[in-house]
Amino acid sequence: MPTFCSLLLKHGVTILAGPRPDALLSGREPTFLLGGDWNANFWFRWEIAPVGGYRKREMEIERIREAAERVARSVGMEVVDVEWKVGKERFLRVYIDKPEGISHRDCETVSNQLSVILDVEDLVPGPHYILEVSSPGLDRKLTKPAEFERFAGRLARITTVEPVDHQKFFEGRLAGVADGKVQIEVKGRVIALPMEGIRKANLVVEF
Repeated sequence: MPTFCSLLLKHGVTILAGPRPDALLSGREPTFLLGGDWNANFWFRWEIAPVGGYRKREMEIERIREAAERVARSVGMEVVDVEWKVGKERFLRVYIDKPEGISHRDCETVSNQLSVILDVEDLVPGPHYILEVSSPGLDRKLTKPAEFERFAGRLARITTVEPVDHQKFFEGRLAGVADGKVQIEVKGRVIALPMEGIRKANLVVEF
């Protein structure tokens, strides 16, 4: 049975640390790297409930992203992605990274600081939600030109909005960025994909 640590910090805010749920339940190897250790299978999250009611308003995901980026920059990290998922629970997921890899303490640091900003600036409307901060995973999403440059030589999958050379799906080796276009080598041929035309891009895990 997995063990979780829980600490009540203030009204409606509980912090938990433990084995990442998807790795426990899926029965497969974890698909993310935390602190350079394949078995360092931990994540950090806050469970947050409002105090004194709430106002109905739209989710301001860009303001949340900006807040997360402020926190990450202040501790030498970057925000890879921010996701808002609503199902049985409401989840705000923030993926962070740095060149040498992310540790459990890094996740804790960003969680601590970001949760305060979200609370003070009242950026998440509605009832109880869960804030999770974790590494982006081995199959991390790519969204910025600098990321395509950084991972040049790595295998990636890219889907475009409109066809390029009569196709929308590409799998090959990243070859950097030139003139605002991502270069990807597919079967010995380099194809240029406009950044603004990329629907989705991810690294491919290689063993």
